[in-house]
Amino acid sequence: MTTYYHYYPSPIGKLLLAGDSSALSLLGFPGGSMARRHEKDWIEDKGQFKQVIKQLDEYFAGKRQDFDLVLAPEGTEFQQTVWQALTEIPYGETWSYGQLAQHIGKPKASRAVGAANGLNPIPVIIPCHRVIGSNGKLTGFGGGLETKSFLLNLESEVRTPGLKFA
Repeated sequence: MTTYYHYYPSPIGKLLLAGDSSALSLLGFPGGSMARRHEKDWIEDKGQFKQVIKQLDEYFAGKRQDFDLVLAPEGTEFQQTVWQALTEIPYGETWSYGQLAQHIGKPKASRAVGAANGLNPIPVIIPCHRVIGSNGKLTGFGGGLETKSFLLNLESEVRTPGLKFA
């Protein structure tokens, strides 16, 4: 299967988009612990990502709250369950790892949920940035805490003008 890629210029840096001709499988940050670069055998083709680019443009402009894209994140069954649950966190809201674990019916699995959250291959679109510590503090994020703060502030400004995350 051929993998295509494109670097999307966003307010949080150039994001790596990758996937095949039918689905997005990766959104990589330019920095942080989940920084990603394209593989040498991937083919650059912006045209494969027209819908992704359009929806990201709308999201960063504060005009889109939900993504409607074909996604193909690769992971274990547990990771897939966590990533699906992330899409159920409402725009502009945050849940703790414990709330997310409770939501998937595994109330004692907060650490495992956190690990799966940290391996989300399609951040922003699968909104792992909406998960925070039980104390309300921003916790680790693959794109860096500054990026997490930016995304949460973008969403809260659209939903509740004046609310800010530090």
